[in-house]
This record gives sequence, C-alpha cells and structure tokens, in this order.
Amino acid sequence: MDAQEAEYTGEVGLRAAAPTLAEIARTAGVSTPTVSKVLNGRADVAPGTRARVEELLREHGYRRKRGGAQPSKLFDLVFHELDSAWAMEVIRGVENVARREGLTIALSESAGRLTPGQTWVDGVLARRPSGVVLVLSNLDDAQRAQLTSRDIPFVVLDPAGDPAAGVPSVGANNWLGGLTATRHLVELGHRRIAMLGGPSRMMCSRARVDGYRTALETAGLGIDPTLIREGNFHHEAGYATGLELLKLSDRPTAVFAGNDLQALGVYEAARELGLRVPDDLSVVGFDDLPLARWVGPPLTTVRQPLVEMAETATQLALDLGQGRKPAATRVDLATTLVVRNSTARPR
Repeated sequence: MDAQEAEYTGEVGLRAAAPTLAEIARTAGVSTPTVSKVLNGRADVAPGTRARVEELLREHGYRRKRGGAQPSKLFDLVFHELDSAWAMEVIRGVENVARREGLTIALSESAGRLTPGQTWVDGVLARRPSGVVLVLSNLDDAQRAQLTSRDIPFVVLDPAGDPAAGVPSVGANNWLGGLTATRHLVELGHRRIAMLGGPSRMMCSRARVDGYRTALETAGLGIDPTLIREGNFHHEAGYATGLELLKLSDRPTAVFAGNDLQALGVYEAARELGLRVPDDLSVVGFDDLPLARWVGPPLTTVRQPLVEMAETATQLALDLGQGRKPAATRVDLATTLVVRNSTARPR
C-alpha cells in the first residue's frame, strides 16, 4: 500500500475484498496518480474524470483516516453575496472564533449562486481547511461527498433551503420573528399591514412571510394578497416596492419589511411621497443591523443574532472536525423584537 492509500480506509472495515486504489484506477480507466490527485483535491483533473473517480471512491467507502494529513490553519467562509452590512456581522462572528483558535479566514463569494461552483470545491480540497461555513448557500450531493471523504467539516449558516439529512446548520427562528413583528403592528391598531418579503426561494424569507400570515389570521384579520410582495433583501427593492404599496388607493398604514435594508428603502419611498414615519406609516425591519439604530427615526426591527449565529456555526464546524460530538447539529437561535421609534398607532 503506498503513502496515499495509507491515508484512506474503506468503511467496509477489514474486509479483504476492498479494492486498492490501483484497482479503482483501473476500473475508472485512469492512472493511480490521477486517483491520488482526486484524493488530494488537485484542480488539474478533468471534471468527467473527477466525477467518475469520486463515484467509485464513494461506492467503496473510502475516507481519509483521522490522524492522516492534518488540516491547515485556514477556515473557509463562503457567501452567495458579499455586499451588505449583514455580511459584515457574519464575518465578525466567524472572526471572533477564528482569532481565538489561531485560524485565518479564507473568504469567498459564489456570485449569487446558492451552490458554489466546482472551482471553489477544488480550492477547498487543496487547502484542507479546518472547517467551512456556507452562508445562505448549500452543497450538492457530489460536493458534500467530496468534503466528507476528506474529513473537511462544513456547516450551513442561515440555509437557503431545507438542508439535506445529516447536514449541520445554524439559523434563527424566522417564523417567530415574522409573527412577533406583525403582532406588534396589530396590537398598535394597524389593520392594513403590508409584507415585503425576500426571495421566495429562500427558506428564511418564506418563514417570515408565514409568521406574518399567522399573526393576521390569529388576530382575525383577512389576508390581502395585494399587500404581500416579494423583494430581494436589497435597499432598491424596498424603495421600488414601497412606492408601489404606498401609491395604492387604499394604502397600508404599516409595512413589515423582510430585512432592514428593504425597510430603509421603504423609508425613502415614504419621504418621496411626503409621508412621515411613524406619523403616517409604521415600518418594521428584520436583522437589527447597526444602521437600524442610526437612521431617523431609529428602526423598530426583529433582532436576528447574526454574530452569535456565525460564532455558533464556526464552533460547530471545528467541533465536528476534532471529533467532538455536539449536542445538536441543527440549531435555531431565538429572535427578539426591538421596539424603537418607527412604529406608532395609526391615525
């Protein structure tokens, strides 16, 4: 058995029939060095060849032995988008743990895709980081298998969809946040409450809208479909959709925006139409970014503990990588309503 083979063991245990890597190479129609390149995460392997070799390795249960090649002092953090104050809060949380553990963060963006490309996976396999956190992203089956076969632990933070079975994840109670925000407006006396959500493909956005609906239904209020709009979690969507809502003949007296950036877009739309917050329009956001305290008037919002979520996800990945069994691999942290000056009783 060569040095590379010694780093890997089949899950079939000591069964004598387990094929050697040379035999896997022959089955795949490639050389043993090519199999070695795949195992090492080298990028200079054709995608079709890589997929064929990976499938055979998975089929025969090959995994790197713990105690083999040691992980690097890097920690990978990948975003699907990296252009907001929201992302900075997540980076701060990951950095808190990484600094304590003596790790350096490798930061990347998947250019709006919810699943990183193969180039990113190849880089991770080559770097052998101590762990990976994917923010609002996920991995497909083949990518998960590639990281798992190298014992590279990964955690999904604020997953865009329902994670596959066995995929560790950390999120927040978005449904309760949506319920609490809407209930606050109902208790103030609002009856025409608009909902400006995020992309419907994202689980967190759907949960916030579901919480909004539940609060209205529990209060015995009808749900007006014209008051429910889909945004993209950016300021521009809040402004454009805010204008549409506020120009309705029977306009809403309150807007629950799916995040703080969209809420600030609603602020801008209200100013353009000569409406004052909260005298003419109450606005609630979601996230409680630092800017929520700085705007005028300070924004009532649902606090999503982003820094704590990022710290939890990072520590979970490191624990998994070190063989420690966590209490749970699916964690949802609590959200809380922070009442400031952007909400009031309707006139």
